Amino acid sequence: MKILFICSRNKWRSLTAEKVFDGYNGYEVRSAGTEDSARIKVTEGHIGWSDLIFVMEKKHSRRLKMKFSDRLADKTLVCLDIQDDYGFMDEELIEILKARVSEYIEVPE
Repeated sequence: MKILFICSRNKWRSLTAEKVFDGYNGYEVRSAGTEDSARIKVTEGHIGWSDLIFVMEKKHSRRLKMKFSDRLADKTLVCLDIQDDYGFMDEELIEILKARVSEYIEVPE
């Protein structure tokens, strides 16, 4: 399964999620951001590549739908509702990610 995590700048939340879940249970995981200043900016290629897309906030869903609406038609898009209050690999962020993502995929212990 190919999983894409999206946040604003791809520095803390989505990058943490990529590091936590990539390779687990055979998952291929990438991350990107919606802002022009993102470390890796989300592209149409990211959307096409992914089977499942997790966004951190509703604004990320809106941005993806505005820019890639035609490519999202057959994709599962899930908002995790995780605010930008955490640093990279923050233990609390990792626990929240695992709890919210576990409703959709198997997560590491």
